[in-house]
Amino acid sequence: MKQLLEGYLRFHSDVFPQRRDHFHLLSEGQSPETLFLTCADSRVVPDLILQTEPGDLFIGRNVGNVVPPHGEMEGGVSATIEYAVEVLKVKHIIICGHSDCGAIKAALDKQSLASLPSARHWLRYVESAWNFVDPSVRGSDTELLALIHANVIAQVENLKTHPEVSAALEQQRLEVHGWFYDILSGTIESYDLELKKFVPLGGSTAE
Repeated sequence: MKQLLEGYLRFHSDVFPQRRDHFHLLSEGQSPETLFLTCADSRVVPDLILQTEPGDLFIGRNVGNVVPPHGEMEGGVSATIEYAVEVLKVKHIIICGHSDCGAIKAALDKQSLASLPSARHWLRYVESAWNFVDPSVRGSDTELLALIHANVIAQVENLKTHPEVSAALEQQRLEVHGWFYDILSGTIESYDLELKKFVPLGGSTAE
């Protein structure tokens, strides 16, 4: 808590005064173009990774960057998506998974969830990710990474079941992206629908 307090005091005394005009504009409303859905993991810091400013990203976070299919669980994730698309009129939705994801580790080792009934219930939405995993990697050293990648794809597919998202995609006023962030290297990969694989962000595929 001491670190948080010291950080706030530095922000209020040093950072905020230099950005006062920007924050004044933000106090009157927001108009982000991107909804960024990612994991609650403390190592994933969207504004740091993407060098964005306050007001640039509408951010939703939960364990495992999960998006329940429409109609299965009306809650914070669904409300966030609905508000972003219908009210803020975002142009992009990014679902971003990351390396060493504890949620996916737990999905691989369900015994670790024995004392975590809420997490166990929530992570049932990761099960569909197995549909996008090459059976040949099951039980191998690359199984975790494969399932993390597959979970991004699965959650993108779940996202498209939300009526406001499907309508916006049909009207071509929204684009959906699946990303993977590697904590060790600081690099991002994006899922290429045509190639059906993750490719380095900033490559030939425009995002």
